[in-house]
Amino acid sequence: MTEQSDRTPTGKTPIATSSRATLRGRPMLYTEYARDQALLNTPSKRLWTALLVITMFAMPFLPFITRSGLSDMTRLMALAIGAIGLNLVTGYAGQVSLGHAFFVGIGAFTGAALGGSPTTNVVGYELDLLIWLPAAGLVAGLVGLILAPLAARVRGLYLAILTLGLVFIGEHIFKEMVFISGGQGVGRRGPSPSILGFELYVPHEILGIQFVREAPFFYFVLILLIVMGVLARNLARSKMGRAFAAVRDRDIAAEVMGVPLLQTKVVAFGISSFYGGVCGALLAVAFGQLTPENFGGLGGLLLSVQFLAIILIGGVATISGPIIGASFVVLMPRLVQAYAGSIPFVGSGSLLSVQQLEGILFGVLIVLFLVLEPRGLFGLWLRVRNYWKAWPFSY
Repeated sequence: MTEQSDRTPTGKTPIATSSRATLRGRPMLYTEYARDQALLNTPSKRLWTALLVITMFAMPFLPFITRSGLSDMTRLMALAIGAIGLNLVTGYAGQVSLGHAFFVGIGAFTGAALGGSPTTNVVGYELDLLIWLPAAGLVAGLVGLILAPLAARVRGLYLAILTLGLVFIGEHIFKEMVFISGGQGVGRRGPSPSILGFELYVPHEILGIQFVREAPFFYFVLILLIVMGVLARNLARSKMGRAFAAVRDRDIAAEVMGVPLLQTKVVAFGISSFYGGVCGALLAVAFGQLTPENFGGLGGLLLSVQFLAIILIGGVATISGPIIGASFVVLMPRLVQAYAGSIPFVGSGSLLSVQQLEGILFGVLIVLFLVLEPRGLFGLWLRVRNYWKAWPFSY
């Protein structure tokens, strides 16, 4: 008997039957688009992702993590969720937005009104977190869908100015809606996070293990970040995500190819606003006290710039980038405050205050990353990874 041949009638070996070549030392050879586009398509990605998730879940029990450090990590993850939403509309769809703080504020005050306690000045319905958290995202997303057709009519600098106007409109709205926001300079308390009667912001003892006050809410935000990050990654590699990229790269050519520009931009703004609303509701818990100045006017502008700094420093058009950028933006002030005493001309009564130094560093880093590495820290990681994959060759 003759050995069965792998060749086609034309005498060529089909790519789809190249599994033998894979077994002979080509484990990274992909023969299917599904394998190439998988979330964790390499063993190293699966390993490092598993180690990172395990480390994050073990963080409340690490000896060098204090309660304030755990609160910073919770705020970091909440900002990462909002930055992922901004990256969907700015990084993937190419629609520059300076009004993300407006949608974050809508989510924050919606969550505070539905989940907070009533007082003589503000309303509060003390609903469950499973109700007020999605509601905060849905209300912000609905407002985004209403405003998106107006924003979709312009682009570039005009779009940036239009979205910037939302921040100052939001300042007026938040100050005038006293029964929800508490009014200018007064504010209100954030919502109380509880799921079916289980309080997330109090100490607990579960199976003999002591959890500090900040730990349960930390775990909830961590799980939510993983879920929303996976959903955003799946969206980015879907048909709609490819439409986002087409509109970003060349909107006229995308329209010629059949991509509906208005629908694509509206969907991008709506999803981004939903993520911003969820981020705002989580920040309302993390902050404890909310004021209209946090999300409108100059404070809102600074918050919007902070979100832009997160995606620019972390990496535009990536899902990992906002997480990396949020880590940098939240932890860098801690480092500056810790070492400010050893830096000349920095401190109270000196040439620069600690806050001024932080602002200068943010501005310098944004300029450097835009000029030298547009893909941010994620791009630097890709450079290092590709270098060692190709080493000792330079090509």
